Amino acid sequence: MRAPIGDFDTATPAPECLEELTAPVADALRQWQGGVTADQIVYVDTDPRWADTAVFVEHYGRELLERSANCVVVAGKRGAATTLAACVVLSTTRVDVNGVVRRQLGARKASFASLETATGETGMEYGGITPIGLPTGWPLLVDSAVVDLDYVLVGSGRRRGKLLVPGKAFAELPGVAVLDGLGVA
Repeated sequence: MRAPIGDFDTATPAPECLEELTAPVADALRQWQGGVTADQIVYVDTDPRWADTAVFVEHYGRELLERSANCVVVAGKRGAATTLAACVVLSTTRVDVNGVVRRQLGARKASFASLETATGETGMEYGGITPIGLPTGWPLLVDSAVVDLDYVLVGSGRRRGKLLVPGKAFAELPGVAVLDGLGVA
């Protein structure tokens, strides 16, 4: 199979290589429902040495810069309550934590979750967190620009490997809110 975007040596429908994914991501793909089928999600094997976006696009294709998204875990606080959520924005932007995220979560204060919290709560590796397979009940905030792309490169749950996901699939994920302006320059 040829990858729909990028220049990768191997590309496989994600349901055919669940052993390459973390347990939460593999479980989410096994239970996948929606207009986009699970076999439209493609796993590409990548070298973890090239995980950082700038190095990654130099190796796997410059066009990926405009088609890559980052998934980050945030913590919204209001009083003693903390709400963990995931945010997905294009890699050419940053998450508007103090504006859009804070308002969407109804939080008084919002910040990026610590590495320990992000990896411990998601069961995924730092640098590979993906919106597929997040903990049940988590809000998922996705920038509308991500949904508008035909395919988007995101983490696979591990630093090794990435997922190529049809943009419209993000709008079908559990707990999702598609928002304009979540990613800012």
